[in-house]
Amino acid sequence: MTETTPTDWHGSLCLEFANRQGSTQLIHSQTKAPLKIQRPFYPEGSEVCHSVIMHTAGGIVGGDRLSLDFRLKSKAHALITTAAASKIYKTNGREARQVVQVDVASGACLEWFPQETIVFNQAVYRQEMRVNLAPDATWLGWEITRFGRSARGERFIEGEWRSHTEVWQHDRPIWVDRQWLPGSEALVTSLHGLATCPVVGSFAWIGRSIDPEIIEKARSVWAGNGEIGVTRLMSGLLCRYRGHSTMEARQWFIEVWRLVRELYCDRAICVPRVWQQ
Repeated sequence: MTETTPTDWHGSLCLEFANRQGSTQLIHSQTKAPLKIQRPFYPEGSEVCHSVIMHTAGGIVGGDRLSLDFRLKSKAHALITTAAASKIYKTNGREARQVVQVDVASGACLEWFPQETIVFNQAVYRQEMRVNLAPDATWLGWEITRFGRSARGERFIEGEWRSHTEVWQHDRPIWVDRQWLPGSEALVTSLHGLATCPVVGSFAWIGRSIDPEIIEKARSVWAGNGEIGVTRLMSGLLCRYRGHSTMEARQWFIEVWRLVRELYCDRAICVPRVWQQ
């Protein structure tokens, strides 16, 4: 059994969206501190519901457990983001964990775009995500992580970070992504680790097959200084970033998001108002 203390946060959040006569509505929400949800808003019309998650404690420490559950009924379309960057503080070796469960019904679409995560040196953190897609359902998501408070010269040379994402459709896995970075001098500098780059990111669009030329278009909208890669998945698209700027990663991901949305959703993007530009 995992040791807990009275100061540990065991926060939870459950959101359920439904399409009501062409309007996506948040029909159920349940939260437990330190997680909260802002009132939904509709900057691009009633078809897409934007929701912003807040973490009122300011950061995550060892022993904290966060559980997020998103459910979309048939033909619902929701965009979920966070109010600010997530901070994973250094710990005494105790693990902090976040688990995200997503269920997307037929014809529905979830866009999961949390702001970046800053992993402090000596932090121990694990995040897990399971996405279940019905036939004709789609999921877009990204993850942008900065290792160490690099503005202060801090590097991630102690601690551990794990990220495990699975996307299932038709009761079979269509994308499984496992990442592990134990903090060390060797991995911070190694070409097979961070290569002295404190920021990594992944963007995925999953749920249907794409045309091969989309890969080249996703590469062509890159205009930064970091390293990137674009892969055509069995049912979607995967982009990777390694560099020095969370803003650079996000700007590229936004352009790929724009490309995918316009081509496959016939809808222009609408950047959430809480993102710093």
